[in-house]
Amino acid sequence: MSLSVITRRDAAAIIAGCAAMCVVPSRAGAQANTTIRVGIQPVEAAAAVYYARDMGFFANAGLDADIQPMQNTPAIAAAIASNALDIGFITVDVLAAVHEKNIPVVAIAPANEYESPTTLRTNALVLAANSPVQQAKDLNGKTIAVAGLHTLSETATRVWMDQNGGDSTTVKFVEIPFPAMSAALASDRVDGAWVVEPFIGAATKSGRVLAYGFDGVAKDFINAVWFADPGWANAHADTVRRFASAMHETAIWANKNQVKSGELLAKYTKIDPGVVAVMARVHYPEQMTAALMQPLIDASAKYQGFSTFPAREVIYASSR
Repeated sequence: MSLSVITRRDAAAIIAGCAAMCVVPSRAGAQANTTIRVGIQPVEAAAAVYYARDMGFFANAGLDADIQPMQNTPAIAAAIASNALDIGFITVDVLAAVHEKNIPVVAIAPANEYESPTTLRTNALVLAANSPVQQAKDLNGKTIAVAGLHTLSETATRVWMDQNGGDSTTVKFVEIPFPAMSAALASDRVDGAWVVEPFIGAATKSGRVLAYGFDGVAKDFINAVWFADPGWANAHADTVRRFASAMHETAIWANKNQVKSGELLAKYTKIDPGVVAVMARVHYPEQMTAALMQPLIDASAKYQGFSTFPAREVIYASSR
């Protein structure tokens, strides 16, 4: 056998071996992203998960998000309890009420922060244009629409009324989705409605604002968080860590890039981009802070009739 023949065979073997090595997938390339089922309300405060998905923060963390809009936070809490969702958006007062019913829940990342006066106009108590109501006491005995009973909308209305001369115990609260509140006001089905952006502009076209914001609760507090069942969180601790990290990155990006986040908000919520351009925008907290969760827990305890407790009790250990 000639040397030239051996060389060709050796070369062929080397080429074949290289080809085989090239088609073996790397461990990192073969690893699929973890899918998480996330429940949200159709409001800007919860829209950060859309930003995280579109801007690649979830992908960078090895996550895929199956985002499921729901009407209100109690519905999201029920879905978490039944294992229909992994992670949900919830206001801190609802989280506190769920905790006090001995239903296990933990906050794994912050979602929305109220900062007065910056975010004062993201929430408003709106009346019909022809309403005779001029001050808090004029609402005594009236009917007010909120997105969910015993939620932040109701708590905020009660706090404002009681601090400004009204008596919130006389009010009848009814549950109406945010998008339907303008029609409810226009048809005199309700006397007032606690409305959030992006629906304030539509509500004020045929109505007027009596009060803005949550200053009665505190000037600065975390009013919503991302939460999970603690059993699920403990079993998926790495997923929780990666989710919290992605939301931290998203908060920093969204607070600095409101034009781009506004485009994504309009894309996913179908809000008119013109409305997004002029509406008051939310602030996304970058850290989970027990002290900033405490004001709404205290207000919730007062108006829902349970004993308050330290916020640390509902914060996931690795998020403290």
